[in-house]
Amino acid sequence: MSLETITNTILEFIRANQGYAPLIVGLMTFGESFAFISLVLPMVTILVAVGFALAAADIIFWHVWLGATIGAFVSAWVSYEIGYKVKKRAYGIWPLSRKPDLVDKGERFFQRFGPWAMFLGRFFGPTRAVLPLIAGIFMMPRVLFQAANMASASAWSFALLAPGAGLAHYLTW
Repeated sequence: MSLETITNTILEFIRANQGYAPLIVGLMTFGESFAFISLVLPMVTILVAVGFALAAADIIFWHVWLGATIGAFVSAWVSYEIGYKVKKRAYGIWPLSRKPDLVDKGERFFQRFGPWAMFLGRFFGPTRAVLPLIAGIFMMPRVLFQAANMASASAWSFALLAPGAGLAHYLTW
């Protein structure tokens, strides 16, 4: 089986199931941004490739971007609420209990940048998963957290999906 055959088969599958694309990408961004899942199943590279595949399959970018944004937003919100409820006990829960250096880095970053940490942290691998939890532990005001969460989820989702979508669009002309 040739690479072209495999590629065409995948694209046909995506086209046939394009109604599920926003949901699937939303679940992927949820997993990538959630405090505990992200440390085990990093998906950033896959999400960048998804942008290309979706564009190549002629799926509307903005629908998928909205799904990705919602997934990233909800996961950070849930992580924040967990941190708000359990406080520092969250550090003892696996996998954070096995990665104390990650928690320390996230905590220092949050203390240094305050509310901007939530926005900026979304763009840096391990901090993306831990900062919402830490924001909850430190009881960051919900309004500030949600404003930074929505802005960063929107920008991050765009930054992941747009390069592949733009390149695919460029290559098809």
